[in-house]
Amino acid sequence: MFAAYAARIDPENPLEGLELGDRPAPVARPGWTTVRVRAASLNHHDLWSLRGVGLAEDKLPMILGCDAAGIDEEGNEVVVHSVIGQSGHGVGPKEPRSILTERYQGTFAEQVTVPSWNVLPKPKELSFEEAACLPTAWLTAYRMLFTNAGVRPGDSVLVQGAGGGVATAAIVLARAAGLTVYATSRDGAKRRRAVELGATEAFEPGARLPRRVDAVIETVGAATWSHSVKSLRPGGTLVISGATSGDRPSHAELTRVFFLELKIVGSTMGTKDELEDLLAFCANTGVRPVVDAVLPLDRAREGFERMAAGDHFGKIVLTAS
Repeated sequence: MFAAYAARIDPENPLEGLELGDRPAPVARPGWTTVRVRAASLNHHDLWSLRGVGLAEDKLPMILGCDAAGIDEEGNEVVVHSVIGQSGHGVGPKEPRSILTERYQGTFAEQVTVPSWNVLPKPKELSFEEAACLPTAWLTAYRMLFTNAGVRPGDSVLVQGAGGGVATAAIVLARAAGLTVYATSRDGAKRRRAVELGATEAFEPGARLPRRVDAVIETVGAATWSHSVKSLRPGGTLVISGATSGDRPSHAELTRVFFLELKIVGSTMGTKDELEDLLAFCANTGVRPVVDAVLPLDRAREGFERMAAGDHFGKIVLTAS
């Protein structure tokens, strides 16, 4: 079957390790289900995998891709939850949590096999392309906002790095939940787009906000860390799920953290129950993922190049069969 896969690890030039071509079709195994992929979406996790972060050399070649929507063995339209392990379903209760492609072949292929427990019904209201955007970036944003930040309607939130998948999702979800949303981006066009999606205002990174916020959604890391901490009200919460600009900020702002009793919470992906809630939320409210581009699987390299350059706003989707 045709697939986009990591053939080599290259920390400096990750796209050098990306190959497109034939790979073996999934082999049936007890407790697992094969899904015929209709759509899959890119995440920064795929670029990190090509750099060797979370993907060991002995696992190569590895088909990339965490997210997918498609047709299961019984003809049902389904969405794949990409967190494997810790459930006892399909892999055993002692296997540590991993994200698809860290141990098991991923979704950038005509077919993917996952534990049957990881397959959820796709709401009829969502297209395959829309549903394929939700299991990683949108689920991460959903958990950051509503589980780990604990924001409520009327609260305020700052979303750093508008344009990325998680940040874009956070803007849309926060606005739909009745929050005041501020966003930042280095790019003026992305700031304007953030406002179109529901941000009250959008600013250049580091700019003073009209007021301090209840929560910050942080995925950029070192470049925006100091601004994120300084933007919080006393007792506010900073939730971080990524560090695309690096994980060692020059100013940790520790004095501000303890003096203002700020909360810093790490967040990774989300649970199957949260994904079910997110699917229902989108189906019932009309909220839809922001899609930057839809490409056929054989043009996957274009999608990777666009994401690596930071030229996208929202999700890049690959379509298969």
